Amino acid sequence: MAQRPQGPDFKAQAQAARADIERQLQESRAQFENARAQFDEVNERIRARTGRNLILAILIGVGAGALVLASLLFIPELFMLVGAAIVAFGVAELSTALRGSGRDIPRTASVIAALALIPASYYLGAELRWLVFIAAAAFVVLWRLIEYAWPSRRGGGDALLRDLAASILVQAYVGLLASLAVLLVSPQSSPGGRWWLLAALIIVVATDTGAYAAGLNLGRHKMVPTISPSKTWEGFAGAGAAAIIAGVLLSLFMLHVPWWFGLVIGPVLLVTATVGDLAESLIKRDIGIKDMSSWLPGHGGVLDRLDSILPSVAATYALYLIFYPLFS
Repeated sequence: MAQRPQGPDFKAQAQAARADIERQLQESRAQFENARAQFDEVNERIRARTGRNLILAILIGVGAGALVLASLLFIPELFMLVGAAIVAFGVAELSTALRGSGRDIPRTASVIAALALIPASYYLGAELRWLVFIAAAAFVVLWRLIEYAWPSRRGGGDALLRDLAASILVQAYVGLLASLAVLLVSPQSSPGGRWWLLAALIIVVATDTGAYAAGLNLGRHKMVPTISPSKTWEGFAGAGAAAIIAGVLLSLFMLHVPWWFGLVIGPVLLVTATVGDLAESLIKRDIGIKDMSSWLPGHGGVLDRLDSILPSVAATYALYLIFYPLFS
């Protein structure tokens, strides 16, 4: 039987091996700490520019994106439910924010009315959806007029008109625009439309990513500092490049249409996404808030993530109506 080596040589070898392991562990720990410090530095730079927590924003964004992607690809009816939840949160956010600025908007009625647009868009189609939208707006207006009969909910005539206009704005901005996404997913109303919606979402994400990357590293010249101080022309250029590249690739490999359509949908969604972002920033600036809510850590509120998506969905639906018959 072989005997284990004894004596000073064995102890020296053991101590050397232990020292080597400890050295490697220290080097690994130092590398990890260095990488963590670099990541924290980048995260702080992004937080300083955007006011967002990068880690939470990524985790929530990936989770929400996975849910939307799964519903789009496999269960259209599930997307309708996802859309309904988004609409409910978005309407509640915007109504609450506007109430904080003095507009007396009936939140419960607004949520109920906006939710009616979702199944109407999926099952009834575009024509009847407009009738449902008119009925939804009338329902909210009537609700506010009934509330006006109570002295505690009464104001001047000008205040009432502002309340009614703001209530209709909520229905149009959140409910109507979000219902176009559901309309695109409906196989009865828009054959193949879910791929157009998915392409639009990817392009909008690409523009956001391109704007962040270019703005963070190259941003020097402010676009509209009075509305959105963090937006720069360099970021806009990066967003444009990302939108065109994504548009061309998605046209070829997802929508299966000519490559030049990417030169149409990319710039169009670049404009709508940018305008939508600036429009919501203007609304928040007018109200005097930074985020619509704090329901999504790292993102703000639901509408803070939909500001560029909602008008882009409307533009995508218009492009679908124009170009889909030509490509079919």
